[in-house]
Amino acid sequence: MPPKKVGERRLQILQTLAEMLQHPKGERITTALLAARLEVSEAALYRHFASKAQMFEGLIEFIEGSVFGLINQIETEQEQGLAQLRAILAMLLGFAAKNPGMVRVLIGDALVNENERLQVRINQLHDRIEASLKQALRVAASQGHAVTDAGAEANLMLCYVVGRWHQFAKSGFKKNPAEGFERQWLRLS
Repeated sequence: MPPKKVGERRLQILQTLAEMLQHPKGERITTALLAARLEVSEAALYRHFASKAQMFEGLIEFIEGSVFGLINQIETEQEQGLAQLRAILAMLLGFAAKNPGMVRVLIGDALVNENERLQVRINQLHDRIEASLKQALRVAASQGHAVTDAGAEANLMLCYVVGRWHQFAKSGFKKNPAEGFERQWLRLS
């Protein structure tokens, strides 16, 4: 088998890390465990990433690129503010369902005992999501929908999503985060 290219190996490391995060017991992942899963030495991991924190940053970058790419697409395709809002919420719940390992990163669970800058990045990601929700609410308000306080309502919706992510992770990835969304959307909107 020919050796993997640098970018392919980095991707394989990140994919394996994400898969390991999907295990419901939430055990701490060490570089030794990751290297064993990949059947390489720890030194091989460090040829691609300077630290485990850098590996988690790679996962966060994947999340940011995916989530905000989809949010931008939604904002472009949906003119109605409430339709944007609903689509963003549904996408965030669907992203979690499709990427359970990433949920542990999104809720900070996988980042406990890791470099604190990782939690800062996740907090910033949450802030950016909230800003996108707030913008969709402003669009809805400009279209005549009753929006009392876009900031407070965006925060409520972010709390709803993060709560669903937590339930998903705490259920061992059994409780679908999007379950009941259609009925709950009626209360949120």
